[in-house]
Amino acid sequence: MTRADAVRNRRLLMDAATAEFAENGMDVSITRIATRAGVGKGTVFRHFDTKEQLLAEIFSDRLEELVAAGERLADSGDPAGALFDFMTIGTEIQARDRSFCQAAAALSRSEATVRTSRERLADVADALVTRAQRAGAVRSDVTGLDIVLLLSAASQAVLSISEEAPGLWQRYLALIFDGLRPTPAHPLPTPAPTRAQFTG
Repeated sequence: MTRADAVRNRRLLMDAATAEFAENGMDVSITRIATRAGVGKGTVFRHFDTKEQLLAEIFSDRLEELVAAGERLADSGDPAGALFDFMTIGTEIQARDRSFCQAAAALSRSEATVRTSRERLADVADALVTRAQRAGAVRSDVTGLDIVLLLSAASQAVLSISEEAPGLWQRYLALIFDGLRPTPAHPLPTPAPTRAQFTG
């Protein structure tokens, strides 16, 4: 097999696995992924030692997709709008990918690619929150990690009826964002999570 063939097969596997995990969650089999990619099961394990390693790479790609969106929004003239757009993109990613929240909970934080992407995501969220706070649009006791962790809230809230009402998460994201506004705000009952708790 040539290097070009190997690269092509890896891309086919990544695309097939991304689609299968998104549609069916983490329990999808390697056989099903290989069939969708049009390759043998052995080809999967030539590229990835385990299904978890494959999932980690896909999860990291999803995080990097959100990081890239945050970086594009970082220089927006509307800091509040930029933060809301970032949260919208993050929630939409999760709404269309059933494996995202499963992977966030299940993957070992020792996975280097995931850890690096988590760090980058936290940095981008911190920057967007800081800009929105300086503009007086977001309460002062909110952190970037608060935002990252809230991204799953709206999509998870409607998970049981998402097929019947695919855009309903937008309603709950708007409610969450209103809770970030500085007035009328009540003190939060516990401190924000630390970076160490988030990245492991």
